[in-house]
Amino acid sequence: MISMTSVETSPGTCLVVDDSRVVRRAARRILEGHGFEVSEAADGAEALAACRARLPRAVLLDWNMPVMDGISFLRAARAEFGPDRPVVVLCTTESELSRIVEALEAGAQEYVMKPFDEAILTDKLIQAGLLPQDCL
Repeated sequence: MISMTSVETSPGTCLVVDDSRVVRRAARRILEGHGFEVSEAADGAEALAACRARLPRAVLLDWNMPVMDGISFLRAARAEFGPDRPVVVLCTTESELSRIVEALEAGAQEYVMKPFDEAILTDKLIQAGLLPQDCL
């Protein structure tokens, strides 16, 4: 039996979507350190299939990937699952203001620039409401 305390303190599930195994591994380490149950996908098509199988609480999403890019995934996920689930943090090298606006308008809740470190990603997870304020 799962106690209510463990359910309340667990941040839930997070799908890390990036075509770079190194980035997925680094993000996994940070997320698991905060108690997330982490799964991975190498592109947007894999991510959409993973969401259909088990919708995660959060998605850490790269923009530039083969097969299906991050924005295409984001638009498909919003059309299929709605505007609020999963919480999407776009994590990319795209730094132009127009690209950031495009991502937010497509339904991303937060936007983080690569390269990121634990402090930067933790702050974005707090801003997205995925972690409590006292995590820093």
